[in-house]
Amino acid sequence: MKNILSVVFVFVFLFTDIFPQTNPIVYGNNPSAGHYAFVNGINLYYEIYGSGEPLILLHGNGGSINAFKYQIPFFEKHYRVIAIDSRLQGKSGGSPDSISYDMMASDFCALLDYLQIDSAYVLGWSDGGIDGLIMAMSCPQKIKKLAVSGANVVPDSSAVPYADILYLKNFIEHDTTSSKTEIALNKMMLYQPNISFGNLKKINCPVLVMAGDHDIIKPEHTLKIFQSIPSTSLCIFPDSNHGVCQQHPDLFNDVVLRFFSK
Repeated sequence: MKNILSVVFVFVFLFTDIFPQTNPIVYGNNPSAGHYAFVNGINLYYEIYGSGEPLILLHGNGGSINAFKYQIPFFEKHYRVIAIDSRLQGKSGGSPDSISYDMMASDFCALLDYLQIDSAYVLGWSDGGIDGLIMAMSCPQKIKKLAVSGANVVPDSSAVPYADILYLKNFIEHDTTSSKTEIALNKMMLYQPNISFGNLKKINCPVLVMAGDHDIIKPEHTLKIFQSIPSTSLCIFPDSNHGVCQQHPDLFNDVVLRFFSK
């Protein structure tokens, strides 16, 4: 019996060594990396990974930190990644009675103050890209370099197809099953942002403007954003949609890293 138990023990040891039992990280719900900061009257949730110069990750509408599940493990090798749940989304607080891109950008600037970060790299996708552009105008000293993907600066048909605007409007007016939070976030997209191209000229940090060639944001709108910012680069990803950071993460990550590193 003793010999049998010894064989079993050795087998289990070797099996565990060859196939380690690890719990995968759930980004956006990772107690070992998660923190709250009370800023602008709400609890803002964020997670920190890696070390080095700070890199802020800002997700899109209705999303969470988990939207960057393909970016965090890549960028934590190069930066101190600070991924944030935007106001009223993920684990962060807020009220559906009051939500705007300006408020979210203010939250992120306040968080940098809370963390005593003088300046950081910022990567924003979709709504997060809008927030990043506002940050570059409202707290420019905090932004070292900014990369945005699938961002728009106006909510009309010059930026997105009219059919999508009509769909969103009908959803808001007739939906009876969604929460107040979902309605509030969709209303924000329908009526905001309202950033003039003239104000984009005030951005003085280097900016990388990105989009997919089949993005929901019209290519001419992305091009106009690129042309309006003084120190900027443009990348249009081939065979890509609005979620290129999830669709082609290796290519996306390499392009962003090269921009931040140069």
